[in-house]
Amino acid sequence: MRLRIVSALCTGEKNVSELRSLIDAAQPNISQHLTMLYRSGVVAKRRNGAQVFYRIGDEFSGLVCRAVCSQLAAEARDADGLSID
Repeated sequence: MRLRIVSALCTGEKNVSELRSLIDAAQPNISQHLTMLYRSGVVAKRRNGAQVFYRIGDEFSGLVCRAVCSQLAAEARDADGLSID
């Protein structure tokens, strides 16, 4: 779940509602994971009125996220390409 959240944030800043539309999970679940990601420094946040917007906390976190997502995507493609004769 946290990787999915970070992956979604790699494309830009989002609030919880925007993340919820991208990730099939309940709002409280997303918020709980965002809190842990924020506390660990992976994501940063800013408040704009009642809205809280989250983004990748630093360049290193973004690089790690992209590397992991690329690896998972490659593994998924490889698994889809396998056929049992």
